[in-house]
Amino acid sequence: MSSPDELRVNDRVSIPRSELTYRATKSGGPGGQHVNTSSTRIELLWNPTASLALDGTSRAIVMDRLSARLDAEGSVRVVASDSRSQRQNRVSAEERLVELVRKALVVRRKRTATKPSRAAKAQRLDEKKRRGRTKALRGKRASEFD
Repeated sequence: MSSPDELRVNDRVSIPRSELTYRATKSGGPGGQHVNTSSTRIELLWNPTASLALDGTSRAIVMDRLSARLDAEGSVRVVASDSRSQRQNRVSAEERLVELVRKALVVRRKRTATKPSRAAKAQRLDEKKRRGRTKALRGKRASEFD
């Protein structure tokens, strides 16, 4: 990413690589029989609760938005097994983690409540009356609406 000892998430947040835990496991991806003997799948673990990269507010936001991805220890787990190369899978896992944290840190704009216009209300009511007349004409008392 930006420097060899950190993953750059945005202008304010960089995750030190020392906080990341990598685990190589056997992959079920492409490669035929070779894949049975080499551990190319990468699991990347990062614990936002213990991270020095986040301040209190950012930590709370990340913990809230990534709560479904946290394990029992509070770590975020990202897996990459796209490639036959362990190095490429490691880079891919890092990119996925950065994207995950970047999206979690995006401040969403507050929705402003809007009301339908007077013309839109009138149009809706006219359509309801028209539909009601159509349905009423199907009944036995059709002469009431003539």
